[in-house]
Amino acid sequence: MEVVDTAKNGKEAVEKAATLRPDVITMDIEMPVMDGITAVREIMARTPTPILMFSSLTHEGAKATLDALDAGALDFLPKKFEDIARDKEEAISLLQQRVKAIARRRVFATSARPSSANAASGGGVSSSLVSPRSSLRATTVTASSERSATVAPPAPANFKRSGKQYQLMAIGTSTGGPVALQTVLTQLPADFPYPILLIQHMPATFTAAFAARLNGLCKIAVKEAEDGDVLRPGTAYLAPGGRQMLVDGRPGGARIRIMDGNDKVNYKPCVDITFASAAKVYGDKVLAIVLTGMGADGRDGARLLHGHGSVIWAQDEASCVVYGMPQAVVKADLATEVLALDRIAQRIMVEVRG
Repeated sequence: MEVVDTAKNGKEAVEKAATLRPDVITMDIEMPVMDGITAVREIMARTPTPILMFSSLTHEGAKATLDALDAGALDFLPKKFEDIARDKEEAISLLQQRVKAIARRRVFATSARPSSANAASGGGVSSSLVSPRSSLRATTVTASSERSATVAPPAPANFKRSGKQYQLMAIGTSTGGPVALQTVLTQLPADFPYPILLIQHMPATFTAAFAARLNGLCKIAVKEAEDGDVLRPGTAYLAPGGRQMLVDGRPGGARIRIMDGNDKVNYKPCVDITFASAAKVYGDKVLAIVLTGMGADGRDGARLLHGHGSVIWAQDEASCVVYGMPQAVVKADLATEVLALDRIAQRIMVEVRG
């Protein structure tokens, strides 16, 4: 990789993005002259570029990071690498992986919208403009629609109900997941007939803020899952960051169990673990969906669900920020349908209601 330049503030980042056309931009949130969220909006409107945010692992940092993702940023990392890495080499490797992953994502221009936080003062990390060497430069510019709180449903597609009966829906995702989940969940009605489990790879300080945001945007209820929660129709339960979410009991009276889990498991929360517990309790009555994300989390859990007769869908490559998780499910021949993000909610409603 080559860092082609740095910017001291958001305004300079906007100008240099237009001049240098980097493959990726890393962006702090708090910067002088123009804050990072405003800068993201400006860049996505003028010269769309994959952007990786640096965030503080606080409640306020979580809210600001979610605003940045809504403005068009693709992913985020903690500002303090020691929060997620054991040493410097691991931190470097993680940053490189994230930069390369989003560099392959093509982005479209969005409409610049007013920022609720103008010109945040303070220092922090500057904006860096990165060009990964090799063929990445030629593959990074041009697809997701404008990110907004409400998403207009696409024109009706010729979907047909399979006739399958369900009692639970479960959705697993990682990189790009906050915007993807918002896109799907905001289109579901308040009287959605099943409980929904949401597993999003996210730090512990972020999940409460993310659940609150979704709850304010969606017709269904959304909450951060708590140990002992009874699964109720029309409610989505977001797995808390840093812990594992399982289902226990029997359909109709199942409860959520929140556990610390094994430290050897790469992800907390882990899609595989939640999917596996859902397979044990609900058997063939689960509709499981794997959305955008790095890695292969969800594949083994989807295999267990598939073995019990449940249905697995995957997001298509064109609409993913990173096609890792859905691709793993598709390559394992577990997905019965592969769907564009803006079609998933419509397909869900056809499947559950006809």
